Amino acid sequence: MQKVLIAVLALGFSVLVGCTRHAREQASKAEIGFIEATSDIKLRRMVVHTARPKGVVLFLHGFPETLHAWKDISLVLGKDYEVHAFDWPGYGLSSRLPADKFSYAPQDYARVLKAYIDKAGIDRSRLVIYATDIGALPALLLALEEPGIARTIIVGDFAPFDRPQYMHENLQGLKSKPSSDLIHASMNRNRDEILENAFRRGLPKNEQFDLSPELKDDMLRGWSQDGLTSADAFYHYYSHFTRDQEYFESHLARLKTPVKVIWGEKDFYINKEMGVEFAKKANIEFTLLPHLGHYPHLQDPKQTIEEIQASFSSR
Repeated sequence: MQKVLIAVLALGFSVLVGCTRHAREQASKAEIGFIEATSDIKLRRMVVHTARPKGVVLFLHGFPETLHAWKDISLVLGKDYEVHAFDWPGYGLSSRLPADKFSYAPQDYARVLKAYIDKAGIDRSRLVIYATDIGALPALLLALEEPGIARTIIVGDFAPFDRPQYMHENLQGLKSKPSSDLIHASMNRNRDEILENAFRRGLPKNEQFDLSPELKDDMLRGWSQDGLTSADAFYHYYSHFTRDQEYFESHLARLKTPVKVIWGEKDFYINKEMGVEFAKKANIEFTLLPHLGHYPHLQDPKQTIEEIQASFSSR
């Protein structure tokens, strides 16, 4: 009888362990689909659900990325948090409206971000937004209008102010004509070179990193859709960039949402002094990430995960 009881208990324990493992595997599954953000903009999004989320994380990608830049990080965080990411219009498989119907400006991206948060039913009081590159200014512009948009916003490696001297010469050239047209055309001609090398620039050989085949394939597949490329969207973003940077700086005193700035020490595209100035003017925390470049989340995903986790344990 004792042996039978032990066997039953062992079987029950095995089933319990199996169910727990299965639940965790289910919780860490990335669901990719589409959501109607507005009447004319459909966003491809990724969501990782868990049974009892400690909070919500929303990742905003940069150029030339897609939501797949966040997939591995999201699967790890998805064990404890509900995690969201989406393709900006003009990237991945999200909508590509003509520029006369959607300008691809930071202000327009801010409105898309608000629409996504509302449509996805995200609890703003439990939300941490992690935004990099072109995704950062839209998040901050939205925070000016709606301070309660998130619990915390983490931004990095972007250009909040009109300071061309802190930017790579090609980015400087995109800010005005006629140089912007030349750079725009060159970007469209050199798609493969951009997708292969954009993530390596500025890093010594021993610190360069490989992208997942899934992300590389997705960026290639999503580069051109409906007659508009990701380079086109980037060009249109920059054509309105100075205006929106100046608006943000002139209204910086209205920024009440808790914000943290992080920056790759070896950012090839935007000098860390940009982040230092922003943090000082806004009186917010600045962290320099040693040995990392413009894409810290791809170069050192563990650092990004820890940054997110720490943001929930603070305050």
